[in-house]
Amino acid sequence: MINITEMLERSAGRFPDKTAFADPEKEISFRELRDLSRKIASVFLSGKEGKTAGAGSPVAFYMEKNTDAVCVMFGAVYAGGFYSFIDVRQPAERTIKLLSVLEPVFIITDEENQDALTGICRQGNIDAKPLLITELFHTAENEAAEEDLLQKAADDFCDTDPLYVNFTSGSTGIPKGVAVGHRSVIDFIHEFVKTFDIDEEDVIANQAPFDFDVSVKDIYSGLYTGAKVQLIPRDYFSNPSVLMDYLADHQVTTLIWAVSALCFVSIMNGLEYRVPEKIDKIMFSGEVMPVKQLNRWREHLPDAMYVNLYGPTEITCNCTYYILDREYGKDETLPAGIPFANEKVFLLDENDHLVTQEGQEGEICVGGSCLALGYYKDREKTDRAFTQNPLNDKYYERIYRTGDIGKYDTDGLLIYVSRRDFQIKHMGQRIELGEIETSANSVDGVSRSCCLYDQKRKKIVLFYTGEIEKQELSESLQEKLPQFMIPGKTIRLEEFPLNKNGKIDRKALVY
Repeated sequence: MINITEMLERSAGRFPDKTAFADPEKEISFRELRDLSRKIASVFLSGKEGKTAGAGSPVAFYMEKNTDAVCVMFGAVYAGGFYSFIDVRQPAERTIKLLSVLEPVFIITDEENQDALTGICRQGNIDAKPLLITELFHTAENEAAEEDLLQKAADDFCDTDPLYVNFTSGSTGIPKGVAVGHRSVIDFIHEFVKTFDIDEEDVIANQAPFDFDVSVKDIYSGLYTGAKVQLIPRDYFSNPSVLMDYLADHQVTTLIWAVSALCFVSIMNGLEYRVPEKIDKIMFSGEVMPVKQLNRWREHLPDAMYVNLYGPTEITCNCTYYILDREYGKDETLPAGIPFANEKVFLLDENDHLVTQEGQEGEICVGGSCLALGYYKDREKTDRAFTQNPLNDKYYERIYRTGDIGKYDTDGLLIYVSRRDFQIKHMGQRIELGEIETSANSVDGVSRSCCLYDQKRKKIVLFYTGEIEKQELSESLQEKLPQFMIPGKTIRLEEFPLNKNGKIDRKALVY
């Protein structure tokens, strides 16, 4: 298997009438998904919508996830291109930055978001065609798939071609687009579903939006095995009773969720309202899972398998896992665990020497076909993060330096410790504090800024100097940054403390 569409073709052959994806409004079978995706690909390749999106072409989405969006995603892939979802809740200024990097051929949207997207394209002078998804469907459904064009796209394909680009925070204020290829997803999903016994009988409840790589495990585990993927609307995560009814009514078996989503349910007493009793697999990632909240899930679903997953976007979802085999105390740390098959995970000290001793800290590094292709249109950042393995002087071996610090426990399990730089994990998102500082520095009335992260209180703290009032600065940042990057506390200083090198002394900042 070299192309992700082969997963769809295989499942459409094995389970043609079985539901592949569903949302509260609609469901689609594997055969319907395959056939419609191929028709949409034909539209992209033929230029019937005014532009051609073929080999290596980006197709962006400015809409919430649903089954229709899934069809267009795979339409882009059948055409030889790739897809990228843009969060509709983030400020227009950041969306413009993402689209300027991506330069998509089409931006797929819906009626709800059409006007906002039109304004964004006009404001940012974006040279892409906004395309209403209903119009695309109308064109595709009234046309036959153009087999010659589809075969040509398949013949020109290579498994290192990009499948999707997900954007993550960038220290310079320009978000980084992580480009992931077909081979990486194919290899990872094969091991993922085998490790956790996911099969065609499962119903996977998709929590994560499609611009967040947690969703990759849902989408492609379903596509690979024939499992049903039940999409959960974003607003259900503000109403625990609606959410729990949805999970139970649809007989969900598998949760592959961000930690924050699981904590929402337990903190809001969702499990006291109703327990979705079919759930037998619960996997979590993105942040450190609080044992107190984990134990609340275990009280209600004691027979489920619980798995802690670790890994940044750049290594295709996750590189290690730990299946919980005992009770953990509230003050204990859950291990990041052991590597997935066909992934090399190791620690390097500050001198690039291999760390093997229990308790000694080192940077977590990853190698293997799981690695992303790099940062889209950013060779400098790519070369800085994806480097030659310093332990290998015999041949080229590419690794990704995560910037995370880890250590081994007495059982040889990997333990995540912290970040080594100014990147943080907050509300399930990786954030470069430098991006917040860049945005703050761009506000009139700010002369200088510095961001810290209070790990204990899970709070971003912004210090600044200048004449602008704190409230006005906060309001300005609301127009520049997504909500999860807005500082929880803002402090104005007369001047910053400096170290002996004339740099801001971050350790001297108190609040």
